[in-house]
Amino acid sequence: MEEYMGTTGIKGKWALLTGASRGVGARVAGALAEKGCKLILQSRTLDGTKKMAEGFKAKGIEAHSVAAELSDPAQVQRLIAEAGRISGGHIDILYNNAGIMTKYREKIYDATTEEYAMSFMVNVITPAMICNAFIPKMVERGWGRVVNVTSGIADERQLMAYSCSKAALDRYVRDMVKKLDGTGVLINLMDPGWLRTDLGGPQAPNDPDSVLPGAMVPVLLDNNEGSGKTYHAMDYVRK
Repeated sequence: MEEYMGTTGIKGKWALLTGASRGVGARVAGALAEKGCKLILQSRTLDGTKKMAEGFKAKGIEAHSVAAELSDPAQVQRLIAEAGRISGGHIDILYNNAGIMTKYREKIYDATTEEYAMSFMVNVITPAMICNAFIPKMVERGWGRVVNVTSGIADERQLMAYSCSKAALDRYVRDMVKKLDGTGVLINLMDPGWLRTDLGGPQAPNDPDSVLPGAMVPVLLDNNEGSGKTYHAMDYVRK
């Protein structure tokens, strides 16, 4: 399939990207930098994105590393405050990429309360809180792009806590569509496919680099493309 060519210019826009230190996040960070975005890169520790940010700065791209444990609500609130301070309250692109995979359980009924709670905190509640913090200002300015990373996982009973959390994230996005209609703010989902990352594991069939250009499609949409859609990165891989 031909590479998607978005027409929305994003040079100079502020982008907050979670889970930026490796895998999909690192690829998206590079793609945003190439488009001239000003970057706020989240990872668990500052060391996770320090070298990446320094590399972008050497190329003339404004980039900031921020640290937060996304399972900790207090740290999530500090992340929101810090991203707001750095950007002057002007986040234009929010890319909720960070996520966790729960334990693979052959005995599917053994999934614990803690596994469900952790999965929902990182994969649903934290993205929702970050969206809730920044979308209103996007609406006031009349432009914004929100991308929440979902999963194409299906029929994997052994990963129920993870799959349920991604289903809940999907519902958050789709229930926001009517609220954002006509505002210039688009919220969509991106399924990266099964990739050989820390989350996907070594048995996955796809190289992490194959997530581009598809992972950038929901960032580059024109307003008339609308919200509430799922974009599959593997649909945009050159055959």
